[in-house]
Amino acid sequence: MMNNIGPSAPHIHRQRSVAMVMREVCYALVPGILVAFYLFGSGVIIQCLLACLAAVGSEALILKLRKRPISFYLQDCSALLTGLLIGLTVSPLTPWWMTIMAAVFAIAVAKHLFGGLGHNLFNPAMAGYAFVLLCFPAAMTVWPDVTTPAPGLAVTIESIFLRGGPPDAVSGATPLGWLQTELAGMAMLSELQSSPLLGLFGGRGWEWLAMAWLLGGSWLLFRGIIRWPIPAAVLIGCLAPALLFHAFDPDAYASPMLHLFSGGLMLGAFFIATDPVSAATSVRGRLIYGTGIGLVVYLIRTFGNYPDGIAFGVLLMNASVPLIDHYTRPPVIGENRNGNADG
Repeated sequence: MMNNIGPSAPHIHRQRSVAMVMREVCYALVPGILVAFYLFGSGVIIQCLLACLAAVGSEALILKLRKRPISFYLQDCSALLTGLLIGLTVSPLTPWWMTIMAAVFAIAVAKHLFGGLGHNLFNPAMAGYAFVLLCFPAAMTVWPDVTTPAPGLAVTIESIFLRGGPPDAVSGATPLGWLQTELAGMAMLSELQSSPLLGLFGGRGWEWLAMAWLLGGSWLLFRGIIRWPIPAAVLIGCLAPALLFHAFDPDAYASPMLHLFSGGLMLGAFFIATDPVSAATSVRGRLIYGTGIGLVVYLIRTFGNYPDGIAFGVLLMNASVPLIDHYTRPPVIGENRNGNADG
């Protein structure tokens, strides 16, 4: 007679490997990659390729040094995703060696120095990006000018591999970069917002990029790859102070819509802050974690020396996760709220 008794609990209702999750996140980045390619040219693809090759190569080398099975660990696609995120956060015309340096730092220091995937305290991609941003702030904050046609392949290759940076003719400040010059920046920003199709509220082209990240993030939410608390908290954490300051003095502080649809807020909210390893665990903790990221992003954008603050916001809140988890962890059955056994 057949034994119809099923396996004992716990039952896994949705079997997803790490590799499947990482691949789905990579697929969700495709709309944003296509829009970025249209806006900034082939440099976007080159930077992604450089960062992915450096990240995967570094992962393989370190696995070999640690005497771990290389093919087994590379199949989880985590290094590939780290490389993609670095390639999308650096400027499309960043010198090649800076991109490789960011990817190597992300894998060697932020990931494997802590023990590898699942043990890292900080988001590897943001750690690598922040490392080169602090070392080379001028080169990392110059982007192609979206008010002119995207630089051609020849100019892109020369800028990345030969010149060591973009020529003045194709570079320019981003809308968030112009905010650092206060009123003069706001006047230049109004020129970017003159087109109803390409610059309605976020700077010409930038809102389309933000909506592409939103589209990919919405797909991840629909698929259950990520949950809503962190993205919602990141966006609200940035929009709430932006709304208050803009209402207080709209001539000195940018509108919430500009903060929402410019820079990397959407990318950070859906693809970076939601890293399950370095984020908070409980729902309440994730809301605190995400709100902190959004608040740090707004403070840096408004009062800091950097145009955007996604990397710093994520890393600062990564460091706060152990404390957040300690105070927001729900009590386990048999424990009281102080974590002591009942009895």
